[in-house]
Amino acid sequence: MDRRQAIKVGMTTTLGAILATTLANCAGPDTQTDSDGETTMDQASQATFDTVMAFMTAMGSGDMDTMSELMADDMVWHNEGDKDLPWIGPWEGKEAIFEFLPIFSENFETKLWENEDAFASGDTVAVFGRMNGLLTKTGQETGEFTFALRAKVKDGQVVLWNWFEDSYAVSRAYHGEG
Repeated sequence: MDRRQAIKVGMTTTLGAILATTLANCAGPDTQTDSDGETTMDQASQATFDTVMAFMTAMGSGDMDTMSELMADDMVWHNEGDKDLPWIGPWEGKEAIFEFLPIFSENFETKLWENEDAFASGDTVAVFGRMNGLLTKTGQETGEFTFALRAKVKDGQVVLWNWFEDSYAVSRAYHGEG
């Protein structure tokens, strides 16, 4: 059954069961069950997860040395949004990323950041959570919103940091329209 047929079946528990089965099948090769019956990640996924979490921790504490060690020289930091915001856009290469990070921190003060879910599969990590920020230019807060992150790791270093947030709320606060 293709996705369109599955949706036509109904927006009830049938769809939920199909999605759960699909997700379980996708997660299967990357998980293992330990002796206590707990599901664990395979070694490659766990290493990827640990690298991304270490990078996130270093970023949150302002530890630029550790961030640098965990970044590939050709890392891409990609976030979409209002091009008037000086930190929006794809930033390619460690040097470019370290040039934009101070611009971001001068303009955006994180008031809330809570990771709620995080998953790893092979070289990819997905993190979902909630945040709120203060735009220093206007003194306006974004209000609480959800975020998603897709990160990729190669040879123990982050090669992609693809950030998704409520860019509309951030833009409105930046322009004083919130």
